[in-house]
Amino acid sequence: MLKKFPILKWTLLTLVGLVVILVSFGFWFKGLIPPKNNTIVNSQLKDLPYLTENVPSMRGKILTVVTSAQTMGESGKSTGYELTELARAYYVFQANGFEVDIASPLGGTPRVIIDDEDMGAYDFAFLNDTSAQRKAKHTIPLNEVIKEDYEAVFFVGGKGAMFDFPENESIQNLVREYYQNDKVIGAVCHGPAALVNVTLENGSSILENKRISSFTNAEELLLIPDAASIFPFLLQDKLVEQGARFNEGGMYLEKISHDKKLITGQNPWSVWPVAETMVAELGYRPKFREVTDEENAVSVLLTYHKLGVPKAKEMIVHMLEVQKTPINRVLVAKHGIIAAMQGDVSSFFEIIGLVSFIKQMDV
Repeated sequence: MLKKFPILKWTLLTLVGLVVILVSFGFWFKGLIPPKNNTIVNSQLKDLPYLTENVPSMRGKILTVVTSAQTMGESGKSTGYELTELARAYYVFQANGFEVDIASPLGGTPRVIIDDEDMGAYDFAFLNDTSAQRKAKHTIPLNEVIKEDYEAVFFVGGKGAMFDFPENESIQNLVREYYQNDKVIGAVCHGPAALVNVTLENGSSILENKRISSFTNAEELLLIPDAASIFPFLLQDKLVEQGARFNEGGMYLEKISHDKKLITGQNPWSVWPVAETMVAELGYRPKFREVTDEENAVSVLLTYHKLGVPKAKEMIVHMLEVQKTPINRVLVAKHGIIAAMQGDVSSFFEIIGLVSFIKQMDV
């Protein structure tokens, strides 16, 4: 029959060939990803020298603030605060001699968002930390916070922040008072929503002419195409509308802005530098911390986007052979998928090539 219909024959052969290629690529791609480290789930404070050794004496207290929102407005989609954004900042502050409290607009137990693929040793340690969990499950209502008790405030991200941070009077009063008294204010990802609608005593917006980073429109819309109809506003647009000089970095890559006492970060991968910059702004040299495999992956990706594949490979060789530090292959691979989602086929194959190179070097 196929002899009578050559077009059908070649069409079927082509389709079969494509299926074989895709299946083969899928198996190859899966082989690039290392097996999941199940032992990391049991991480404890005692396993992390950064948190237990050479901790300075008490330097004061820092307040962290998480959202109380559990749904994204009328959409009904669940939300909350991002565990990694709280845990990593919490431990940077603690390791540098600060006691940390956790507050939220409503107090009590806010909903926490846990992305298993992004979880590292510090994040699991936070889940296993009795003291930290007690604070996370019994957050202080913002209207009961004694502002004078804290040296700084850090606003944790999570999409819920878009719904209960901007109009909260307690947040506005706290930010205004801290800013006008030269106290340090930090925020990351959607956390800068806390800065929206804050008016200073002179009538100007706190954002006016300030260098600010936050979750970008591009990052938001790639994952939630209808974000503009779900959220009350797109955060980047609102910050710019109120006078901010928006400082945008690469998509889902580290980027922070440091404008005097105001320190903001673009996304979850910016938490470490935001927290450590806050410590420095408080007048202390941040304690040495071993860079994580995730941070190394981000550095490789930043180098790739700025300088291309050869320089990225040079960095990979230096990290693995000279510095003997690991690189998170999963995170690099995710950026290959992000490139594919954006229709950038060339970058997809180049980034996946870097993942393969890391695996070869890592043997």
